[in-house]
Amino acid sequence: MKDRYRELIGIIKHLEGIKGRHTELVTVYIPQGYNINKVAEQIRQEQSTAQNIKSKTVRKNVMSALERILQHLKLYKATPKNGLAIFAGNVSEKEGVADIEIWAIEPPEPLKHRLYWCDQKFILKPLKEMVREKEVYGVIVIDKSEADIGVLIGKRIEHLKHLTSIVPGKTTKGGWSQARYQRIREGLLRDFMKTVGDIATNEFRKYGEDLKGVIIAGPGPIKEDFYKGDFLGYDIKKKILGIVNTSYTGEYGLEEAINRAENLLTEASIMKEKAVLEKFFTLLARDSRLVAYGLQEVANALQKGNVEVLLISEKFDYVKAKFKCNACSCVYEKIIERKDLDSEKCKECGGDVEIMYDESIEDRIVKAAEDTGATIEFISTDTREGKQFLEMGGIGAILRFALS
Repeated sequence: MKDRYRELIGIIKHLEGIKGRHTELVTVYIPQGYNINKVAEQIRQEQSTAQNIKSKTVRKNVMSALERILQHLKLYKATPKNGLAIFAGNVSEKEGVADIEIWAIEPPEPLKHRLYWCDQKFILKPLKEMVREKEVYGVIVIDKSEADIGVLIGKRIEHLKHLTSIVPGKTTKGGWSQARYQRIREGLLRDFMKTVGDIATNEFRKYGEDLKGVIIAGPGPIKEDFYKGDFLGYDIKKKILGIVNTSYTGEYGLEEAINRAENLLTEASIMKEKAVLEKFFTLLARDSRLVAYGLQEVANALQKGNVEVLLISEKFDYVKAKFKCNACSCVYEKIIERKDLDSEKCKECGGDVEIMYDESIEDRIVKAAEDTGATIEFISTDTREGKQFLEMGGIGAILRFALS
């Protein structure tokens, strides 16, 4: 099942990058249980409507996309178990040139909404909802002068609110008795904590059942008072996992709180990721023969069945591409980062080249790891360690035995 979600993420990323030159990209969502023949009938009706499009080129492209969809629907006797998402349209980047492509996706979760839409981009929100991070932890960092509210979503820390208080220091103001000053100060502090609690409750409730827990943190004793008091809504307070000490508030305080809450967040994705990256970097420093990094090193280790854990950055994007030179007609294949495709020059004469095809190599690498029993970890770039790993090439491995 994880493979299906990972595959869907890749498809979404690809479809997001497609922009129509005109309103000629067609999106169709067929919910589970819906009669697929009714959808086919609607597409035929849309073909009739499309004949009224003024632009001859746009009309032709929309009609072609709809015909591709109709032909594809004939492959199904009934709507698949979880429904069907279809995307079709002209993906050519050249004005006046048609390149009609179609993608049909049987999603890993049931589709609940029916949709037909024609636009300059594909509608991907229903699919994105399936692959979004569903593991959320709330974090409140508080002291007497300020507070910060944030969430840990998967491996990403989001800073939601920063609040400052008007609570004075403990020094007595001139003309006030110590007792009176203390009462005023305590009242202001309580009002501040109530404000923080109300805002945090409203923010955390937005995540519903995805909210798995809440961490209270801060550099002083105020966090204990906040924890003991009834400042959070009951539904949020019962999800408090514990209290941690921090040296700071602010965004850095949020990050520090999450790092120090490791024992409380043992099931959080970010902690699992930090643990595997810590092991990778520690081995790299102590005995580099027990790790591999870079595409060539990892490929060699996979070929020998020597990979225990394969690490791939979520932004790893290498492709195997075939090029043809416009000047000398040289044809060759090359593994290259996708971002460098358009700047590629002929390896023989340095002339401009045409991309004949390109395909991601990530699936091949993952399949090779699975076939040899390796564990696969996808690394985000939402942490400093993840960014550092990407700078090293975005692919690495912890090996089963040391390289000679």
